[in-house]
Amino acid sequence: MAWWGTLIGRIAAALVLALLGAIALWVYATGWAPAARKYPIQGVDVSAAQGEIVWPTLAARGVDFAYMRATAGANLRDDRFAANWQASAAAGLRRGAIHRWSFCQNGVAQADNFVTTVPRTAGALPAVLDLSFSPDCDARPARDALIDQIRHFLVIAETHTGEPMLIKITKPVERAYRVSEALPRPVWEVRNFLAPDYAAKPWRIWQASDMRRVDGISGPVHWDVVTP
Repeated sequence: MAWWGTLIGRIAAALVLALLGAIALWVYATGWAPAARKYPIQGVDVSAAQGEIVWPTLAARGVDFAYMRATAGANLRDDRFAANWQASAAAGLRRGAIHRWSFCQNGVAQADNFVTTVPRTAGALPAVLDLSFSPDCDARPARDALIDQIRHFLVIAETHTGEPMLIKITKPVERAYRVSEALPRPVWEVRNFLAPDYAAKPWRIWQASDMRRVDGISGPVHWDVVTP
């Protein structure tokens, strides 16, 4: 039965090696960011999901900017937005607000939610409209109807902020609606580790990882870079 013991030993060794390899891969992935020499401006985007953030620590770790979710749909407000908005500025970070679009609600009502939540702040980064499908809404309006609703939203929101918004758009939404073709706005694309190219124009911001770990935030965070 010596062969049996040898087989068990080999299987155990292979499992240990696989486990060590998985741990090494996880450590690499959670610490990875695009090269700073190529993308010198890098930052995060956050929401209440990250809980309380130690903003001075982020600033000390080289985070250049922070986007934070303010609102979603016509009636949801991020519980941490006000605190994040104030604390990020106090830490010296450039900051911007995000509205997450709902495919189930009217654009004007969503804009009203945004402008009553986000203060018009001198020096703030351009606000962001986040277009991504979510499990809480399965509506898929016709393209013309969606673009029309987004335009209504932008008129109101941009009048409030005083400048054009960025459009953060995931690949499934862009494939379904070709939003970047219809709206003359800078785009923010999403793809882990490899630079994306699915929009009709070059991206201004790239969400390069949704699993980055940084001091000052408990758990994973979106890591973003600005085009050089």
